[in-house]
Amino acid sequence: MSDLDIQIPTAFDPFADANAEDAGAGAKEYVHIRIQQRNGRKSLTTVQGLKKEFSYNKILKDLKKEFCCNGTVVQDPELGKVIQLQGDQRKNFSTFLVQAGIVKKDSIKIHGF
Repeated sequence: MSDLDIQIPTAFDPFADANAEDAGAGAKEYVHIRIQQRNGRKSLTTVQGLKKEFSYNKILKDLKKEFCCNGTVVQDPELGKVIQLQGDQRKNFSTFLVQAGIVKKDSIKIHGF
């Protein structure tokens, strides 16, 4: 009996490696660009996850001028500061962030439809 390798079943956590990687200093922070449907053809684009060191109001001012739309910065208790823009500006916003050098293309997640 001593020659056999007996393994006692233990609790297996398939997400243990992923949680360990996320807890490290190199955890990847994503910028989430989402769209919300309002009434009929009207929609709202929300952007969350930008670094706190950036001036949200200056980014919003440039976006409003470039895309000819209205927008605002909303303080959310869970998500922090969120930029809201009128219309479907997902592609425009992602190209703006990459061209301005604010974030890299691989750290942007586009959600919706």
